[in-house]
Amino acid sequence: MMDIQLYNTATRRKDTFVPIDPANVRMYLCGPTVYDRAHLGNARPVLVFDVLSRLLRHVYGESAVTYVRNFTDVDDKINATALARKEAGAKGTLEELVAERSDETIGWYHADMDALGALRPDHEPRATAFISQMVDMIADLITKGFAYENDGHVLFRVRAYEAYGALSGRSVDDMIAGARVEVAPYKEDPMDFVLWKPSDDALPGWDSPWGRGRPGWHIECSAMAYELLGDRFDIHGGGNDLQFPHHENEIAQSKCAGHGFANVWMHNEMLQVEGKKMSKSLGNFFTVRDLLDQGVPGEVIRFVMLSTHYRKPMDWTGKKAKDAARVLRKWRAVTDEVDVNQPPSDEFLRTLLDDVNTAGAIAVLHDLFNQGCFGELKASAAMIGLLNNGMGEWINRPGVVLDALTERLSQARAKAMETKDFTEVDRLKAAYLDAGVEVRMSKDGIVLGADLDADLSKLDSFL
Repeated sequence: MMDIQLYNTATRRKDTFVPIDPANVRMYLCGPTVYDRAHLGNARPVLVFDVLSRLLRHVYGESAVTYVRNFTDVDDKINATALARKEAGAKGTLEELVAERSDETIGWYHADMDALGALRPDHEPRATAFISQMVDMIADLITKGFAYENDGHVLFRVRAYEAYGALSGRSVDDMIAGARVEVAPYKEDPMDFVLWKPSDDALPGWDSPWGRGRPGWHIECSAMAYELLGDRFDIHGGGNDLQFPHHENEIAQSKCAGHGFANVWMHNEMLQVEGKKMSKSLGNFFTVRDLLDQGVPGEVIRFVMLSTHYRKPMDWTGKKAKDAARVLRKWRAVTDEVDVNQPPSDEFLRTLLDDVNTAGAIAVLHDLFNQGCFGELKASAAMIGLLNNGMGEWINRPGVVLDALTERLSQARAKAMETKDFTEVDRLKAAYLDAGVEVRMSKDGIVLGADLDADLSKLDSFL
């Protein structure tokens, strides 16, 4: 059997992955809080662990992998939207309106991630469906002395778990000094975190031994992972922003409850936009749906995201999207009629087995294209969700394709202005017009236009 090498955040080294049970490989990924559209950064862990899930199924068998990704549907922003709808006259209880809002946003999320070619996990639990399991786990932690109730809140005693901080490599005192922690009168220690908090009439709530309330964020994943994957499972993933406090807290409460929890911890690095951190204040914040609506195909987004190793920061740029579209058009032109009846290339698979190295794997795909190995190219690309038959409808759509064609004509025009030889400009313009692309040239620049009748496949040689 092929060996997979995975970098384990908990051990800070890359090791051969040894599943607890090769017939039942189990993986949990921290999913989204569903209060709005998924931004582009939210898509990175989805795509990284989608590829890992595909790889695990390739190695251990399609039915030998259980992949869980949760939905957090207990959140103040969701509550605020539900409350606003109730105050506006919407029918139903606050809990029902929260569920309605969650249904809406989960529908958006599925549509957006489907467009990126991400396969649905085996289980997608909602936090609100596992409240009783959370209550049971909290009660057990209180009984064992690892948690306490005060003023309607239940809190976890961080200092009662000696290994706290091992994942992120910091001591409790260092964390207090370097992080903002909530100081509250109901806490024994500033680092103690909330397992359960009270709800008033303006907030959704559930009955518990400590009164009507709702769970804290961290207990959700521990309870759902235990219920769906058991006492111990193989891989727990998420963005590296979750290492502290979320994953640190998950480990503490699960271990203190007597669970073995996760063997391997994997974290992807964050996303930037044009070299800067994505933020609304910088005006570079956008959702997956924003890109899709702008005409950037889901396959192009996927290609760009996977072109950087998951443990390195990923920089989204417009140029990368254009380059990805050009590459994918070339690859599709030679593989669309090819039947995939062969395994991925050995070199491709070896590269991917090395800590899910999608960047290196894509480099191998370039080599396969250059060598004319189109069957292996298609079979290998399919392993990471590219060149699949269901994702190629964008090829004859305008959008990023026209951007690339505009850039080609602009470069030819700039050169012609220097040499006074417009032969190449005239050749490009004639080819564009023959394909049904409208060409408008002025001193201000070049504008191309194309409707759905344009046959952009005629212009593959110019991309």
